Parts: sequence; structure tokens; C-alpha cells
Amino acid sequence: MSIPTPPPSATGMPFDDFRLLIETLPGPNVEAVESVRKRDRFLTKPPGALGRLEEIVEWLAAWTGKHRPQVTRPLVAVFAGNHGVTKQGVSPYPAEVTAQMVANFAAGGAAINQICIAHDLGLKVFDLALDHPTADFTEEPALDERACAATMAFGMEGIAGGTDLLCIGEMGIGNTTSAAAIFAALYGGDPADWAGAGTGATPDGIALKAEVIGRGLDLHRAHLGDPLEVLRRFGGREIAAMAGAILAARVERIPVIVDGFVATSAAAVLHAANPDAIAHCLFGHVSAEKAHRAALEKLGVEPLLDLRMRLGEGTGAALAAGIVKAAALCHSGMATFGEAGVTDRDTAH
Repeated sequence: MSIPTPPPSATGMPFDDFRLLIETLPGPNVEAVESVRKRDRFLTKPPGALGRLEEIVEWLAAWTGKHRPQVTRPLVAVFAGNHGVTKQGVSPYPAEVTAQMVANFAAGGAAINQICIAHDLGLKVFDLALDHPTADFTEEPALDERACAATMAFGMEGIAGGTDLLCIGEMGIGNTTSAAAIFAALYGGDPADWAGAGTGATPDGIALKAEVIGRGLDLHRAHLGDPLEVLRRFGGREIAAMAGAILAARVERIPVIVDGFVATSAAAVLHAANPDAIAHCLFGHVSAEKAHRAALEKLGVEPLLDLRMRLGEGTGAALAAGIVKAAALCHSGMATFGEAGVTDRDTAH
């Protein structure tokens, strides 16, 4: 697929339109939330008995505006990109595996295909110029501003065709190194705090990742105060596209489930620009990638699942989508005490 170029901004700087968008995003629908809470009081269960499922229904109401939320067209969007930093030896797999896995997704042979079947989820896979890796961020910015903005715009088109629940995931050899660099740039600390095993790096490989991230941070140090600059200097196309998809979903009032370590780095960029920018996001799971929990804590969010997974592909988000669908059905389909002829505690005496 070709990556479209967005129209020029008034200032001629491609990021300016995104900065404005990030600052002017729509807020939650409080009336829908209150409607959900009111109905919940009369459902055939003790108050609070469904725990976090009840919170999920309120979240759906807040960001869809529906007083009786349903999930009928869930979509998993997987963005795939290649990274120039792989030439530094940060991954035990060669870059061509990205394209091979995209073909595997298309053939239905990957884990994400099976999870989508199990939970009746749609799946779209986006090939982001795999034949043209980003630049090596230890030598220059991974993307120039125009290319990064265009890729974010491409990600915004990922919801075209309609969905009412968006799960975002990724595929890209080397992308845990880019994600770790983004977290290090945003949150500080030693690069070793953020570098992890990725696709199976050895302790020596993890040490190499940390050293590579450190070189990248040193090169780009003067530009790390701007989250979008952090994104373009360290991120892959798939990370930029996921950031765009998150923004588009907010504008279209579509709740988002974020997958693991790499997908969270896209959300972290937006959060650093405006903490409210990811209020419509649920974080599907905490990855076994060692620094993911620390990143989630920085964002102030609680993941839904902890299954010790670190595959990517949107797998954790897709599993969480099954729970979100169940939560919506429990609310919309459950009878009230009056409908079921069950004695309510408030009328029992």
C-alpha cells in the first residue's frame, strides 16, 4: 500500500495539524454513562457483582455515546513496518520475517487469526512500505516530519469502513528496540531499564539493545522535549500509524483496545502530548516484555489481562476484546428485576 500525504498545514509544518487535533479531541458522553449506571442498578445481580465488567460498560458508553452499549463490528488492525536499526543486530530474526509474517496473517496461519476466529473479530493487516525500512536511529531520525505525519494519516484511515471497537496491534522485526527508545526518551532512566528480550534476545543481545538505544538518545538529545519528535526520531511506521489510528478513533467516538509493549509506545507519545488523548483507550494486557508494566504505570492505567504473553500481532488486545464484548452483552441483554420477576433487595421488605 502507498502511504498518502496529508494536505499541508497553514504553517507548512506537517505536525502542526496533529498538535491541534491532539489538543481539541472530543470528551466523554457523561449522559450515556449515567444512563448505564441507572440501568445497572436494576439488573438481576447484586450491585458491583460483575466488578470490572461494569466499569468496561461505562467506558463503552462514555466513548460511543450509546446508552445501552453493544459491540457488533469489532476490528483488529495490525500495522507492519520495518526498521533500519535492525542493521545494528538488535533482533535475532532478519527483517524479511516481517513480510513473511504479513503473508502468514493473510493466509490465516498466525495466532491473531485464531483469536479473531474465536471471538468473532474482524482483522485488517496494513503493510507499511516493508521494502523501505526506516532509517537507523543511531545515525539519523527514523523518519522525517513529513513522512511521519503521512504515516499517522495513513493509520487514521485504518478505521475506514466502520467499526465500533478498535484493537490495535503491530508486526515489525526490531520494533521493541524502537519502542524501548521511545519510552526511554519520554520517561528517562537508563536504556537498560527499557530494553527487553523482544523476539527472544539473549542477555548479550539485550545489552546490545540498551547500548544502541543509548547511542540513539545521545544523538537526538536536543529534540526529546517534543513527543512527536520522539515518535519520528525513534519510531517505526507501524508505531506512527497506530498513533494515527488512536486519534482517528477518538474523533469518530470508537473505543480502542491497545495491545502490548510496542502498541503502548504509540499511546505513550499521544499521552505525553496530552494526557487526555488516550482516555478512550483500554489496555488489553501487560506483556512479558520486562518494561511494559513500568510503561503502563507511567500512563496510570491498569491492564485487563496478565497472561505472560509477548507476541504482539494484537493478540492481547483481541483476547481483551472478547471480555469487552461479554461485558456489553451482560449489560444490554441481562433482564432487570422487574422483567425477570425476581425480587429486588430494595422491595424485599
